[in-house]
Amino acid sequence: MGTQFVGQAVSLRRVANPPEAGAGCQPARRITSCLTPNAPRLAAVALALALCACGSSGPARKQYFVAFSQCNNAEPYRAAQNALMTRLFAAYPDVKLAIADAQQDNSKQVAQVETFIRQKPGLLIVAPNERAALTAVMGQAMDAHIPTICLERDVLQPNYTTYIRSDNAAIGRMAGEFIVDYLKKKYGEPRGTIVQMRGLLGVEGEINRDGGGKSVFSKYPNIRIVAEPVADWIQARAYDRMTEVLRGQPTIDVVYGHNDPMAIGAYLAARELGREKEMAFVGVDGLGGPAGGIQKVMDGVLAATFVYPLCVDKAVEIGNRILREPGFHPEKQYDIESTMVTPANAGELLKKLVE
Repeated sequence: MGTQFVGQAVSLRRVANPPEAGAGCQPARRITSCLTPNAPRLAAVALALALCACGSSGPARKQYFVAFSQCNNAEPYRAAQNALMTRLFAAYPDVKLAIADAQQDNSKQVAQVETFIRQKPGLLIVAPNERAALTAVMGQAMDAHIPTICLERDVLQPNYTTYIRSDNAAIGRMAGEFIVDYLKKKYGEPRGTIVQMRGLLGVEGEINRDGGGKSVFSKYPNIRIVAEPVADWIQARAYDRMTEVLRGQPTIDVVYGHNDPMAIGAYLAARELGREKEMAFVGVDGLGGPAGGIQKVMDGVLAATFVYPLCVDKAVEIGNRILREPGFHPEKQYDIESTMVTPANAGELLKKLVE
């Protein structure tokens, strides 16, 4: 049935019932007034056809309304989620999907979810902007008996039917281990300086990508984090924050961006000052496409990225089962594995995404 993208004011049309017999049809006297001498017989046929077209055509097929509250369409990762969800649900003509963009605003997202709750969707999917802010309203959805999928960002309480995610702490550890190996190769021992470019504080992904990396770095006293600017996942902000860091830090070995756009923003800032060759840039997301992290690894902008799965294909799979199988009870949590992307495998991975 298509996808509707909405902002803070969510307005959704309900699926109309078939019109009653004769509703919207011209009266019979109008039909006969412009007919030929065979008018009586033809008028009767026309009226019968009109009644068939406008009246009962058998039981109406059940329609499903799926509401998706997205935290911020402006992030490339979020745009990729929206596009994939739209494409996957488009395969089901009995599903109407509505996507609301919170624009990285907690209060706006809470209001959008409250609006969705009043509209009683068959399925609610939420990618929370921040865990604390969305906890209560997702609890309201559960209290209203609306099946709710928490999509790859958690909330403080398990106020959801199922949570589909990738392990950000594991991704952080993989990134940390890659960085330590890089420093060992550069200096012959585990030492060096790191800048962490951090995302929106208070978000599960930020907390665990940070914690996972630091759990590795803490084992090596000669590896130091010299700056931790916050860029809220946004490339332009990372460019500005990195420019400030570069002015105060004469030596930087690695920039660990907690998503690819921030790592790329940091690279662009270093290139502007002619220092991009001094350091390696590591990101997280690993999206496909010409501007995605995998291509940036192939281009030499990023030394590595770590695929953060969109989790949308699993959400659509589980969501469809929730809608169509009354006895289906999903697992409370589904984990989707990540993949490290380096120049050695980037081309192969990008080719698979294109296929």
